[in-house]
Amino acid sequence: MTTHFGKVAVLMGGQSAERAISLQSGEAVLAALVSQGIDAHKVDVDKTVAERLTQGQFDYAFVVLHGRGGEGGEIQGLLDILEIPYTGSSVMGAVLSLNKALSKDLWRQAGLPTASFMHVTSATDPEHVIDELGLPLFTKPVNEGSSIGMSKVSRSEDLGPAIELALQYDKEVIAECWVDGEEYTVAVLGEEALPVIQLKTPNDFYDYDAKYEANTTEYLCPSDLSKQDEKLCQNIAIEAFKALRMEGWGRIDLMRDKTGQFYLLEANSVPGMTDHSLVPMAAQQAGLSFEQLVRSILEKSQYKEAS
Repeated sequence: MTTHFGKVAVLMGGQSAERAISLQSGEAVLAALVSQGIDAHKVDVDKTVAERLTQGQFDYAFVVLHGRGGEGGEIQGLLDILEIPYTGSSVMGAVLSLNKALSKDLWRQAGLPTASFMHVTSATDPEHVIDELGLPLFTKPVNEGSSIGMSKVSRSEDLGPAIELALQYDKEVIAECWVDGEEYTVAVLGEEALPVIQLKTPNDFYDYDAKYEANTTEYLCPSDLSKQDEKLCQNIAIEAFKALRMEGWGRIDLMRDKTGQFYLLEANSVPGMTDHSLVPMAAQQAGLSFEQLVRSILEKSQYKEAS
């Protein structure tokens, strides 16, 4: 376990669609590190980041870049080249967890439950998609987070516009079967699953507004699950985390249908760390303050030479 961190770069911002949230998360992490006497510095990531990291002579990097550039393996590859230990998953874990289609394919191969889906384009026949997946369904950009570009589609005539919206954020888009039930999320710290959080929103689904802006979203922790189902949910999350080669920390999102079956939705290798974020909430339930959580994540950082 690392106890002396030297000079730490807190990587935040970037140019993805989640830049604003990344800056909020990064500032919170930075404040938590500094409050513990750690020599941490803000690095708003741009094209000069390699030069700035080299000139800054940083010993560690705390990655709080959400979305592309931060969760897609790019910054991890750079840090590997610079031989700077960093928080979270390696290049492989980042790539596999950000790409929703790859995630779901790997989960299926591992025998883990996930909703049916198919790739769609602007030329896709809406009736074919509906025949395969039914209504309602979701359309999702494959490589975006924070529900950006996602839509719930309840009518066939809305599918085309929903696909076009998703294509504004990514050239790869999937349509996914709607799971009617409750949504849950499991934060993973090291090899441990933290307490399950149940999400409730009056919105159609847990969208960007519900995640970051609305005051109507309810977070239940402890959740409404029985002890047996809580353990099952945590076990599925840990297996999903491992199947994607994730490391250090992250978050796995799931749905439970009316029959009690859990379905994996997606993985997050750099989850939010804002005042609306879920990992700090689960950590608090487990008895960890925000400062303790941030320090624990940093302690698990390493130089991932094998990636």
